[in-house]
Amino acid sequence: MPRQAAHRKLPRERPPRGRGRDEDYSSPPAQIPNISEQYRLLGVYAGRILSGQKPGDLPVRRATRLEFVINLKTAKALGLTIPETLLATADEVIQ
Repeated sequence: MPRQAAHRKLPRERPPRGRGRDEDYSSPPAQIPNISEQYRLLGVYAGRILSGQKPGDLPVRRATRLEFVINLKTAKALGLTIPETLLATADEVIQ
């Protein structure tokens, strides 16, 4: 799938960190959830369920901390120029 998207010059959303090789996912700039926060929220939910609360009664929570990642290889393949100021603000730049 990643190679087909790259062949057709289509951006592709990347999964959370640790789920595949970063260079296979070709979303030029992306905001992804912070994996540490996701695991922390998982622990909070597990604790509440183990303490007797019903899973259906728990509120849906979304990540509040996001990481800004730029894939320069894909941006170049799509013909995009990423400004230096944007690169400076990125949490991670994939070469």
